[in-house]
Amino acid sequence: MNYWLFKSEPNTWGWDDQVKKGDVGEGWDGVRNYQASNNMKAMKVGDRGFFYHSVNEKQIVGIVEVIKEYHPDPTDAKGRFGMVTVKAIRPVPNPVTLADIKAEERLADLPLIKQSRLSVMPIPEDSWKIICEMGGVEP
Repeated sequence: MNYWLFKSEPNTWGWDDQVKKGDVGEGWDGVRNYQASNNMKAMKVGDRGFFYHSVNEKQIVGIVEVIKEYHPDPTDAKGRFGMVTVKAIRPVPNPVTLADIKAEERLADLPLIKQSRLSVMPIPEDSWKIICEMGGVEP
């Protein structure tokens, strides 16, 4: 299993919206960055990801699971980009802020810090466990 982080603006698509989709999940559409797209191409069913509220909140608020691998994104008229489908698994009881992550020296090399504009990124397994612990989640 691999681990990821999905960024979303909470006023556009937030954790509560994701939860409401239930087991059918929602396609992670609208990604127009090649690196983020390549990250989604590498995802497999069963991979887990952090759901990150960007903009003003800047915090991990939930955990999602990939339920459908990379497929066409109907919002891309040119057909260059795709998406994965994810479903909500559980909220993070103690949301982990970007400031918390930056303060944890073991997470200094995370793409969230090094490539802050990237919307979909890998999370190494050891970092996944650290962040889960910080958020009060069983990894």
